[in-house]
Order: sequence, then C-alpha cells, then structure tokens
Amino acid sequence: MKICNVEPGKNYEPTVIALGNFDGVHLGHQKLLRCGLEKAQELGVDFSVFLFYPHPLKILYPERKLNLLTEHEERLKILEELGVNKVFVVPFTVQLAYTSPEDFVKNILLQIGAVHVVVGFNYSFGFQGKGDPELLKTLAEKYDFQVSVIHAQKLGSKVISSSEIRKYLLEGEIDLATKMMGRSPSICGRVIHGDERGRTLGFPTANIEVDEDLLVPKNGVYAVESEINGLRYGGMMNIGLRPTFKKESERTIEVHFFDFQGDLYGQKIMVKIKSKLRSEKKFQGPEEIISQLHKDRQQALYVLQQ
Repeated sequence: MKICNVEPGKNYEPTVIALGNFDGVHLGHQKLLRCGLEKAQELGVDFSVFLFYPHPLKILYPERKLNLLTEHEERLKILEELGVNKVFVVPFTVQLAYTSPEDFVKNILLQIGAVHVVVGFNYSFGFQGKGDPELLKTLAEKYDFQVSVIHAQKLGSKVISSSEIRKYLLEGEIDLATKMMGRSPSICGRVIHGDERGRTLGFPTANIEVDEDLLVPKNGVYAVESEINGLRYGGMMNIGLRPTFKKESERTIEVHFFDFQGDLYGQKIMVKIKSKLRSEKKFQGPEEIISQLHKDRQQALYVLQQ
C-alpha cells in the first residue's frame, strides 16, 4: 500500500476514493471499503482512501480528548489488509477547515484523480461540515464523477458507529465492542519503566504508555493477547489506579504476559483485549492480591483457549 501526499499541479492516475476518518475501521467502515474495492476492480483503477491527519478535532478543539479507537499506524495497517492500494494522508490545518465543500471536491478530490467517491450515510465535508452526501451527488453531476453512499450498518437494533464502540469500551463491554469492530479492540503503546510492584508479587508486568488521544477502556482486569517478536502470548491486563498501593490517582496500564521471558522496555506493542475478567478492587494486602492474581490467571487462560 502506498502512502501519498497531495501535491499541487501533479497528475494522478484515476482512482476510486473512500472518504471518512475510519477510526476503528469497524464493520460499517469495512462495508464501505468493500464497496469501494469492488467499484475500483469494476473500473480497472486503484482503490484509495483519503485521510486527514491529525484528526480535524485535534486542530479545531485541542482541549478535547479524542478517545480514538485506533492509532494512525494501526489504522493504516488494517486498511492495507482490507485491500486499499493508496492512502492520501493530508495534514489538516485551520486554513483547510475554511475550504468550501465545492472547493474540496474541485481542488482536492478531482486533482488526485477521483472518478468514483464512496462515503457513509452521515459523512460531512467542507467548511463547518456543510457538505453532505446529497451535496456530494450534486457536485458529482457538475464535475462528472460518480458517488456511492453506504447506508447505516446495524448490529441488532444498534447502528454500528465509532461513537457506539467508544461507549461500550468506556463501560467495559468488550464483547459488544468486538462484535461491532469485527475484531478485538486493542491498546497500542510503548513499554516504560514502572515501580516493578508486579515483579515482587510474582507477576512481572509491562507498563504501557499510550498516546493521550487514544481511548483506554474502563478500569478493570482483562484477558489479552499480543504478538511479540513474531510469537503470540496470552496475558492479563490491569487498567486502574492500583488502590491497594497508591493513594494518588495515577492511572496505569499493566500487562502480565504468560510464559514470556525477556526485556520489553522501549518496545512498542499492540495488546488485543479479548474479555473483561473483573472490575478494579482494593485488597487488604499483598497476600490477598496474589491470591486474586492466581484466580485471574486461571480465568484468563480459560478465556484465551476458547
């Protein structure tokens, strides 16, 4: 998959382009991407995705926490796995935010070779989000390209959306989030030094530092798995304030991998969350927490074998 910039004056090959943020690349997104890929194959052209990076809200409302479901690199990897040939990654700026919907189509989409554009039913574009799928269809007639609008995808009675998945994860509802995403939700981050409390308890942990804009699920203990140096390891992850040992409210993400020997400090890893085991709780002391950790381990092993 090729990562492309939009260069003024450059001639681009014809392409089908999917528009959206694609945070989480959930089942709704995957339906849209499959439609775009089929259309590209039908027309005999590349299939491309157009992304603003960083997220527009990061520029327009820097004080907000974004709670993104996927890190940028992870999102790109998933898009490649789904058959995308090219991704146009365009830096979002305040100046760009003032681009009218028509100028966005005329000066950006057509310039990069759009012959067919695929969007979701609730896609908005241009200054103040004034462009919608109906306006896009009108502009398509004017500038001679085609548009496909993908209707809402549902899981039962619920519309599949990134916001719905965020809600589930913040409530610790891993199974529901997994069903909407079509895969396990994950946490990506770098392993940093902690206070090595887990090692003294017989359960050494990797402390994960994540980007401030990424969503971290509800506090609790989770069954997880990760690929490290090409091998798959199961484990259990604690997200929380460690109320047994800490009085201050410092939230940590700690993963104990089963049967792993080695040094992970400084490495970037992705942890797939398979199931929630229990909520966070305060223990009377080390003996009680060690007993609970052994129970958590057995439960996690059972979950990971399913």
